[in-house]
Amino acid sequence: MSGGTSEAARAEVRMEEAGGRTLAVVVGGGGGVGAAVVAALREAGGHDEVLALGRRSSPALDLLEEASIAAAAAAVRARGVPTLVFDATGFLHGAGMEPEKSWRELDAAHLAHAFAINAIGPALLMKHFLPLLPRDRRAVFATLSARVGSIGDNRLGGWYAYRASKAALNQLVRTAAVELRRSRPQAICVALHPGTVDTGLSAPFAKSGLQVQAPAEAAARLLAVIEGLGPGDSGEFFDHRGEPVPW
Repeated sequence: MSGGTSEAARAEVRMEEAGGRTLAVVVGGGGGVGAAVVAALREAGGHDEVLALGRRSSPALDLLEEASIAAAAAAVRARGVPTLVFDATGFLHGAGMEPEKSWRELDAAHLAHAFAINAIGPALLMKHFLPLLPRDRRAVFATLSARVGSIGDNRLGGWYAYRASKAALNQLVRTAAVELRRSRPQAICVALHPGTVDTGLSAPFAKSGLQVQAPAEAAARLLAVIEGLGPGDSGEFFDHRGEPVPW
């Protein structure tokens, strides 16, 4: 047996030893939706511990640094077995970058940053956190996507970087779900559209007449959707009402 295989086996043993404690992990737990999800999970009391991870947590988790993701996953593994991993991260605007209205506004740095946060970061979360899910019971990995990432539902155009990076995330979720099913048939990996939520991410783009949810309301709806999911829903894309979103 190779050294790498031995380490993997030892990790499995450590996970089994910690298996008595169930965890919920919220990545981006300091953001608007993430913080509301953390609060709702702690109030519900269905897990022994609810961990909010982000750049200012301990351990810190930065989507742009894989080493921090791996270290955070190792810290989670030492505390128990996560039966819910909720990724509440995302990038739409900031640092001088705004959603594009035309192809004339396309910028390589903007595209790269959007893909780094909205697709590559969540993919690395899957790489390091999906192996922590239990093999013998239901568990969920959910990541926030967006309806504008739907290719079939795109009728308005614009928002190139955000749309494309969320579409990439949807494909990553679908692909990871196929692999996850082989080793953890009861586990679920899904993309969720939260709707328009009253947070810093969406506030500048909330149009008059558009239904805007408070973060607590959005968290309650998303957690209700998660609660109703079964293994057959793994690899799918749902909105905050539990309705499928077209790819």
